[in-house]
Amino acid sequence: MIDYSSLDQPFLLQFIFYPRKDFTPCPGNAFDLSIVVGDSVSISCRFYTGHREWPWILFFHGNGEVVSDYDEISAFYHQKKTNLIVADYRGYGASTGTPTLTHLAQDAHVIFKEVGEELSRRNLRKDLWVMGRSLGSISAVELAYHHQEEIKGLIIESGFPSVVRIMSHLGIPARAMGLEKIDQECLERIKKIFLPTLVIHGDHDSLVPLENAKAIYQHLGTQEKKLLVIPSATHNDIMLVGFKDYFNAIQQFIENTNRTQED
Repeated sequence: MIDYSSLDQPFLLQFIFYPRKDFTPCPGNAFDLSIVVGDSVSISCRFYTGHREWPWILFFHGNGEVVSDYDEISAFYHQKKTNLIVADYRGYGASTGTPTLTHLAQDAHVIFKEVGEELSRRNLRKDLWVMGRSLGSISAVELAYHHQEEIKGLIIESGFPSVVRIMSHLGIPARAMGLEKIDQECLERIKKIFLPTLVIHGDHDSLVPLENAKAIYQHLGTQEKKLLVIPSATHNDIMLVGFKDYFNAIQQFIENTNRTQED
């Protein structure tokens, strides 16, 4: 586990996390799961079921987002014959607690375990891809590094190799704080990820510049990897601007991964 304690300070966390407490009633084609991750702390997850035989994406959303933001977006995944599970973070949506980077990484493991058990309890297909958008790339990479035998593939959208690079981009003096070690540890982990991986990024992303996606792609240990750059897309409109390419790439990635692993 990467030691994020030097970053888990209130004056820094206010620049990293933007929790929202919004939450909607569960849609008819979905079900909610509350996962206990600590003393009196639980994380809310929503399972959007299109068909019980479709594969699943465990999705860690971006900052400022919550599970219920995907009530309508999930339909686009269903159009590509993919089920979607969206996980919140501490303090987001219906989840309790206060977010920190340490908890972000630790909670991902508990969520992954409980999601798998819930799929088994409901006799649903257990093929699982992990996807992280922006902040969610921390959780997704954490799981991809530690659970390579249990995950079918990794998808990173608008992500970054380490939070240190985003801090530096935002003007926080990460180098002066001696945080290069965290950045290097994150890169070393990415080098040891051998899962098939799809990286999606907007070429006009000013919040998380494209160089972050290129760094992830270049450092990945796997040879089964693809970088999709969406022209004219920024950080928050990438799905809209690149709608067709975005969802076609995800569908093809899952289908190709399945086909390759079955051969």
